[in-house]
Amino acid sequence: MSLRILNKKQQHTENGSSPADPDEAYIEELKRQAKQHREGRKKSPYKIDPLAPYKGVIPRFFLINRHVIGLLLGGLLAFRNSLPRDRKRGLRSFWLRFFSLLVTPFVKKDLRNQEFPVQLRRRLEMLGPTYIKLGQVLSLREDILPKIITEELKNLLDRLPEVPFEVMEELIRYNLSEPLEQVFTYIDPDALGSASIGQTHVAGLFNGEKVVIKVVKPGIRDTILTDINLLKMLGYFLELIIPQYQPNRLIEEFCSFTAKEVDLVNEADNADTFAVNFADFPDVVFPKIYREYSNENMLVMELLEGFKPGDSRMEYLTDTNRQKLIYNGAAGIIRMLFKDGFFHADLHPGNLFILPEGKVGFIDLGMVGRFEEKTRRQMLYYFHALVSGDIEGAARYLSAMASVGKGGSLQAFRRGVSDLLRRFFQQTKSGRFSMGKLIVESLGIGARHRVFFPVEMTLMVKALITFESVGQMLDPKMDVTEVSEGHVARIFEEQFSVKALTRELMRGAPEFIDMAVRLPKIFADGMRQLDYNLNNPRNENPLEGLKSAIITGSCIVGGVIAIVMNGPIILWLLLFGVGFLFYLFGK
Repeated sequence: MSLRILNKKQQHTENGSSPADPDEAYIEELKRQAKQHREGRKKSPYKIDPLAPYKGVIPRFFLINRHVIGLLLGGLLAFRNSLPRDRKRGLRSFWLRFFSLLVTPFVKKDLRNQEFPVQLRRRLEMLGPTYIKLGQVLSLREDILPKIITEELKNLLDRLPEVPFEVMEELIRYNLSEPLEQVFTYIDPDALGSASIGQTHVAGLFNGEKVVIKVVKPGIRDTILTDINLLKMLGYFLELIIPQYQPNRLIEEFCSFTAKEVDLVNEADNADTFAVNFADFPDVVFPKIYREYSNENMLVMELLEGFKPGDSRMEYLTDTNRQKLIYNGAAGIIRMLFKDGFFHADLHPGNLFILPEGKVGFIDLGMVGRFEEKTRRQMLYYFHALVSGDIEGAARYLSAMASVGKGGSLQAFRRGVSDLLRRFFQQTKSGRFSMGKLIVESLGIGARHRVFFPVEMTLMVKALITFESVGQMLDPKMDVTEVSEGHVARIFEEQFSVKALTRELMRGAPEFIDMAVRLPKIFADGMRQLDYNLNNPRNENPLEGLKSAIITGSCIVGGVIAIVMNGPIILWLLLFGVGFLFYLFGK
């Protein structure tokens, strides 16, 4: 049985942009590897080598350092160019102008007159896929980086050169445990998408289902792992130069996310987790994963047959469908963030699908964010305060999630956020209220006062901004606050329902039972200590009362922890009561 290859050329570009010009030497090398693999002289088209990430360290090290030094020198030129005209005359700023003149030949000619943010973006593009992805992640960190830089980084290329289908076919064959012709009836040779890590093609199974094949590009894993090793070294270096921007923290966060994205098993696991979380909500759809054909290098998943926001077919949607799409999109995103604490961390219109009957589909699930239980609750309280107009509550809950850097001021941050909230809430009546913009500006205030937030916070902002932008495509008059309020209130009600409180009580039951079992012994020890103190009033032992003090302190600490962790009321009342008794009689 032969495999049918489609010949019809399909163009898949985003925002009218075309793919970057491919590296011809790289393409020829890939074709040569594919040919050798077919002839049996190669065991694997991926060239599996555990030392590969380290073999390329030295040349990549020198390349990265060349661009870092070039960026620093270019920044000097950009600073000189930004000076007012009167400061460039005579002996004013002489040494700056002199050193700028010396370093000019060492900066690329087409970058010398560019502003620093443009130079940063261009050099990230020159360094390749890993650094393009790094720049895209940094573009979200307005809580740390200046806005002029984050705005420029949003212009980074989002479509990379395609790997020839001849090479992709060999990779697909290698990753299948069965002959290719016995699995797929056809494969479209034109890539559906080509990103920094993987490339996707549409194919058909013998049962008639259409699927998407996502394959890790050859050599990408080794390149990314090499870059991760070097980025961590670069982070320590930049920490000495620009510690106020926390480069080491930013790079660590990026490396953690990117290392997981290279392994497609993680994306399959994420898709399954989302499917389970939304099993009772069929209007939010995630692609089905075909595990029997998938592994760390290749993912075979269901093709969601719909269209992306911005498509011309949106014009033909009825008002009913538009409102249903807004409702389902808001429900899906808010539920991910504030109920499950497991959300799509790379959400943009290109990763959304408008499906029949008002359903919403999410794709590209390799990058996810997770809120710990405490953070998820604080985020829920913060968002509920926003949509309900509680200025002081919103400022308080936002501050609770922050960490203060050296020289930072949490009080100044809270005052700035409170003023910002009042200004934004005044705009709700005029329809110019943007929830995403509000949170982004709040994070920007944090940057000015050296107050920082976890990366999940900025990823959440990206999801909310996507929801707003797509919602306004469907309905320009959409009221974000009104749409969000009902969903958040529903989650609030579920969290504080009798069923949920009973579940929380049962979760703390083991600790309560353990305390109840030990309580008689605690009381017996306490009474013996009390009897000893009453019968020996002149005991001058310097360690007298130490045991009681320890027990008293432990009870108080345990009571506080029980309150913070939402433990049963009877537990923390009992702990405080025992602590108080030992405080009175244990001296």
